[in-house]
Amino acid sequence: MIFEDIIRKHIGSLDLDLRKKPEGFSRYMDQKVTPDVLTFIADCIVNFLGGKESSVVFTTKELWDFQYFQKNTVAIFGKPSPTNESASAEYDKFIAQPLKTLAFAKILKEEKVGVRNTYKVLQPEILEYIAQNERNAWIFLVVYVEKVLTDSGFGELESYRDKAKAGTVSQRDFEVLKTKFEAFMRGFTNINGGTEIRRIFPKVLNPYAVYHMINGSEDGRMTENRFAYSDLMYNRSNFRDIGKDKAITRQESEEIIEENPELSAYKVQKAKNIIRRNHTASEVRDSYANGEATQVHHIFPEHEFPQISVYVENLILLTPQQHNTKAHPSNHTQIIDRPYQRECLLSKIDTIESSLKQGKDIYSKESLIHVINTGLSLDLSTNTTFDELRAKVNELYI
Repeated sequence: MIFEDIIRKHIGSLDLDLRKKPEGFSRYMDQKVTPDVLTFIADCIVNFLGGKESSVVFTTKELWDFQYFQKNTVAIFGKPSPTNESASAEYDKFIAQPLKTLAFAKILKEEKVGVRNTYKVLQPEILEYIAQNERNAWIFLVVYVEKVLTDSGFGELESYRDKAKAGTVSQRDFEVLKTKFEAFMRGFTNINGGTEIRRIFPKVLNPYAVYHMINGSEDGRMTENRFAYSDLMYNRSNFRDIGKDKAITRQESEEIIEENPELSAYKVQKAKNIIRRNHTASEVRDSYANGEATQVHHIFPEHEFPQISVYVENLILLTPQQHNTKAHPSNHTQIIDRPYQRECLLSKIDTIESSLKQGKDIYSKESLIHVINTGLSLDLSTNTTFDELRAKVNELYI
């Protein structure tokens, strides 16, 4: 089952009607809830809990004090250190708002203990998926927002979508949508400030607009063209598109490069953490596979192929002996043993095929083919089968 199906199954089981005033209804969505912030906060939760997602209770303050959060939020988002007292109000929103959204979606359980809100993970698998990347966080937001508005009887978004798809949408239609959304928020939540509602409106509309490839909201007006995926990000200045239409499709166009080297380093480490969490033994079953697998290895070297360095499909778990004597002969990390690269690539193909057959959404066959095409200078179709991939790899490494 792919991630979107998993999300739809979970969200579909919930009653998210704001008119019934369920707990947390006013803050179902907020200004800081963007795909990059949401995936980062989810990643911080996963790392903070360290595999004990179903038993540990945590607070906003504990995430704030978590070294992983403090180090990476400065590097990724260019913010002042969380230890800076003058930044406390900003950081409180930066952590608390995504937590509120995850709690309303029943990914987390929120409970008031004294004056503090405490949180506990209810859906560890979904939290892990959201933590993996911005795309998963975006898909979650699309499915979630659609369900909240549908359950709450707000159908104007669908009408706007249909006009936009037909090419007949106007600035007037956009203004009507915005006005009705403001009335909806005033009527069914405790948020009454027009300025605040107008800041929340793009966070609701724009993920939906990217998904349906329609016009979104920017600077209070309807965008001339369909809204760009990269512009969903809180950290949008750190993204640019490469030779593609800026608006990605549902089939995923992740041709985005990080201009911030610290952000790239974080994403590489994050991908390695995903591999470690999802594999316990070496993925290459050879005579060197005995012992604890602790090394996450780039099949196609990071320094040669930075554009695929963050893809989990390009990472494989090995034992130290495999990594330091086979993958990198004599532990020369700038050297790749080509025959062993073949073994790693074939093993990774097996891993990904098995994972997908089990219904897991850690890997994507399309991303695997992109990695292979990039690393081997090929132009294989996304329809290429796993058997055809193995045959091609064997052919090229003879």
